[in-house]
Amino acid sequence: MTTTRTLGRSGITVSAIGMGCWAIGGPLWGADRQPFGWGDVDDDESVRTIHRALDLGVTLFDTASNYGAGHSERILGRALAGRRDDVVIATKFGNVSEEATRRALGTDASPAFAVRSLEDSLRRLGTDHVDLYQLHINALPVPAALDLVDTLETLVGQGKIRAYGWSTDDPASAEAFAVAGPHCAAIQHDESVLRDNAAVLAVCDTHDLASLNRGPLAMGLLTGSTRAVGADDVRGRAPEWLEWFTDGRPTPRWAARVEQVRAALTADGRTLAQGALGWLLARSPRTVPIPGLRTVAQAEENLATLALGPLDAAAYADVERLLADLRPASAG
Repeated sequence: MTTTRTLGRSGITVSAIGMGCWAIGGPLWGADRQPFGWGDVDDDESVRTIHRALDLGVTLFDTASNYGAGHSERILGRALAGRRDDVVIATKFGNVSEEATRRALGTDASPAFAVRSLEDSLRRLGTDHVDLYQLHINALPVPAALDLVDTLETLVGQGKIRAYGWSTDDPASAEAFAVAGPHCAAIQHDESVLRDNAAVLAVCDTHDLASLNRGPLAMGLLTGSTRAVGADDVRGRAPEWLEWFTDGRPTPRWAARVEQVRAALTADGRTLAQGALGWLLARSPRTVPIPGLRTVAQAEENLATLALGPLDAAAYADVERLLADLRPASAG
């Protein structure tokens, strides 16, 4: 069974499932105390989780400069000390935050900030290069994104990054960036069994890009947990774009859709989360889910999917039949 995938046209080999590091960043606050993190974290447990992920075959770790206002990068750097050559590190730029106060301060899409943010990320990560450097402003106008390409190519030439990409859900944006950027290797986008983005996957196919799947478990909805989350958790006071949760609990209509496909996703003895990740592995050979992991137990459950592999064809077809109304733009 293949447990690795290729990071698009970069040729970089990564584990078929990576570890998302947003949740280990701890709190981040926006205006009016809007939470943009996942609440308090145990840094020692975060390090143990990263080490367990390594033990289970994960080589791709995805973080960002603003996760916990840089805290996620610091913890990842601490955990990977002495293991840098064994892993692929992806981070992101464009969202501005203040480390001392853990405040979100807006965005900056300038080429100068991209360079400065990278230097800060390298310092926190304790490395001299990042393997994948991603623009983190989902809806940035395409002309502003294209203004970054020359700078990103220069950073590749300097050996400070190996490849770059864009975290965007817009296929036209992904297409433009892929065409303009010789070392563009990946598009990170929202992708789960509940929200398929066939149009972005088609761009990845056309331009030989990896599809990094954020939200592969719908922010925890696809784990089946019904416990309420705290007020310092982004799901506790969900922004407009986060429809999976309402007032810290699963939104009823989406919880009902999870129950609708539970049997199909777990038919071969998987847990619900393992089934959701298996669906993504079956969706395309380009997909690389990056579930957020905060505990060793989460790592062991989710990453067991590497051994289980893609959902089988019959279960996959059953899921698609049950969710046909959510697939109006599906490319198969």
